[in-house]
Amino acid sequence: MGPRNRGLHAGVALPMNTHPKASHHLAPAFSLAELLVVLAILSALVGIFMGSALPRIRLAKRSSCLANLRSWGVATALHATDNADLLPLDGAPNGISVRDAWYVDLPPQIGLPPYHLAGPWRTNSSLILPKSPWICPSNPRRSNGRMLFHYSLNRKATGQGLSDRHRMLSSIPEPSSLVWLFDNGGLAAVAAEGNAHPMIHGAGGQFLFLDGHVQRVPNTAYWDMVRNRPRRDPQGIRWSQNP
Repeated sequence: MGPRNRGLHAGVALPMNTHPKASHHLAPAFSLAELLVVLAILSALVGIFMGSALPRIRLAKRSSCLANLRSWGVATALHATDNADLLPLDGAPNGISVRDAWYVDLPPQIGLPPYHLAGPWRTNSSLILPKSPWICPSNPRRSNGRMLFHYSLNRKATGQGLSDRHRMLSSIPEPSSLVWLFDNGGLAAVAAEGNAHPMIHGAGGQFLFLDGHVQRVPNTAYWDMVRNRPRRDPQGIRWSQNP
């Protein structure tokens, strides 16, 4: 048995490595058609993502604008409390007033400097606008070189115009429906229904009422979309003191 078994392996050289040699061939490159398919898939995914994100972005901007208007409502209430119930004067529509104007008297009530000290964005259109109660994030307007007001005060709210005749907050009838500040579709710091922005927040605009509440209003309630002008009979809001 011993010699016989040894004979089976006699003269046979066993291999040291029985694994096949590793392949060194490179994987084929993508074809143009395959690249186009990948790009199409990526574009579709980006479109799906943006489509789902845009409504949230618009809602966030709308909420930020409402918060800005609410801040001006708080400033108005504080001003009346500190000044024997008196509302601020309107001020010059072109924003040049440095006293006796809503944009001078209200800002300090919420820790802001008056408008003429608010920052260089007022007169420099190339600057990135700050996050501020002055600025609506949905409004693309920049300075015309002289001023920038994303919100305008309703010049008909108190009836005092540029005069020095103050009005008491408690003397205004039905303040909950009387527009105080609003999304500005024009330039002036003080204006009326002709400056109401009809499309800044989708099909509507946002308003601060004299009782301090804020609200988004559909544009059909205050704007004649066919004639592209303010409605003569706005629904649910008032521009003048008369109910």
